[in-house]
Amino acid sequence: MLLHLSSVFLLLTVLDSSSWLSSLLVAVVLNTVLLAIVWFAPKKLLTPAGIVHAWILGVLVWLALDWRGYAVVTFYFLVGSAITRVGMAQKEAAGIAEKRSGARGPENVWGSALTGALCAIGSLVVPLVVSAAASNWIVPLCLLGYVASFSTKLADTCASEIGKAYGQRTFLITTLKPVPRGTEGAVSLEGTLAGVVASIAIALVGWGVGLIPLWQVVVCGVAAFIGTNLESVIGATLQNRFTWLTNEVVNIINTLIGAIAAVLLAQALYAANLVL
Repeated sequence: MLLHLSSVFLLLTVLDSSSWLSSLLVAVVLNTVLLAIVWFAPKKLLTPAGIVHAWILGVLVWLALDWRGYAVVTFYFLVGSAITRVGMAQKEAAGIAEKRSGARGPENVWGSALTGALCAIGSLVVPLVVSAAASNWIVPLCLLGYVASFSTKLADTCASEIGKAYGQRTFLITTLKPVPRGTEGAVSLEGTLAGVVASIAIALVGWGVGLIPLWQVVVCGVAAFIGTNLESVIGATLQNRFTWLTNEVVNIINTLIGAIAAVLLAQALYAANLVL
């Protein structure tokens, strides 16, 4: 009970601090300006409702992880949106393009970012409710999970979109039998390579801004590969059998797998004394 009351007091102290209010002001102004640009841009990257939800996500990320976390999610949004539009005319003609010509709605925002948002909130809340020793262990794992979740989602986006646009031969991941581009659970060499490059690129952003150490860039790449391929397995075996298993739900599962895989891999490396 005493620990609970002290944690509440500490939380109220944090919320009452001028630094927190300054961060909130910066988050509100920054997200309002940037999303106003998105609103008036000729190419619609977000639906009106998507803009509102992206604003909420952006403010949350800035408050939890300041500009460092914001850099990662912004990189994901810009690269993911650009990749979605690659070969758009060809994909629309084939009937395999993203709906609304790639404009993201609320379901897309949270399907891609819910896991990352929870990791960001965890990094903010954990120090308030556990000991310093436990916090020093858990918070870096939250940061790794945050970067790994977006690394996994960007890998999935790039693998899917590049595969649909440029995949010469596409195979169903569970049987390795040739299938048409855009088939749920289909993979291609071109898409797979694009996903690997994308996962490493965004993990390097996470390292560059100081969220993760350099060796965890490789961990994020491996975790993203695991998450992306398991997502393809889900698409090939389960998605058509359950109406509730929408693309957005699968995206949440995908990013969650990536974050968990990264944390488990990092812990295994620590336990084996292979990293410091």
